[in-house]
Amino acid sequence: MTQAIQTHQSQPLLTGLKDALPLMGGYIPVAISFGLISLQSGFSVLETILISTLVYAGASQFLFVAMVASGAPMWLVVVMTLLINARHVVYGPNLAPYMTKSPWWLALMHGLTDQIFALAHTRLPQLNEKQRICWFTGASLLAWMSWVGGTALGAIAGGELINQWPLLADVLPFALPALFLVLLAPKFNTKIWALTLGCTTLIALIIKLQGFSNAAIPVAALIGTLLFYVVKNQAKWSK
Repeated sequence: MTQAIQTHQSQPLLTGLKDALPLMGGYIPVAISFGLISLQSGFSVLETILISTLVYAGASQFLFVAMVASGAPMWLVVVMTLLINARHVVYGPNLAPYMTKSPWWLALMHGLTDQIFALAHTRLPQLNEKQRICWFTGASLLAWMSWVGGTALGAIAGGELINQWPLLADVLPFALPALFLVLLAPKFNTKIWALTLGCTTLIALIIKLQGFSNAAIPVAALIGTLLFYVVKNQAKWSK
């Protein structure tokens, strides 16, 4: 047991790669979908790969290519992309206590996604300060490479894959939501988290059904955050 712990602590980079390995099952299929959609929206293979390499923002990329293809003004495209990514304003402060003073963290934040945040928020507190940046490098780098690689595959050969296996067109979009469910499932282990996540999911679904798709996630997340804060501090306020 002791030897296993020492091996784990001496290889934080490899541990990060191992922890992020399951993410590839969600990233690559969705990235393939993005590669296909981007080409259908009029972008070239190179432009599509560059979007995933430099923007690397999941849902924002789908919105970006759709708005550009529809002729939307660039200022509106930028504003909408920033709004969707506003959740990172919450992610950063939650990880800040576990970061060292290394200047490399600034560059590594390009690799901060929803799934990497979920992994990091659990793993970083378990590591000492010298191990954290290596772990984050391994995890975020593998996730980023799988997203870029999946995009390239979708842009170059995605059309042929769909022609050979038409069912893929229906299956691919569900890969990322399934990955989110896998990451969220362990959080339903306490009443406060079960209540918060259940209400957040229900609110997002209601807003979505009302026709406000873009507002569903950020509004539900905000309400869920407030609910968690209220429930957590209810006993303290009642004293």
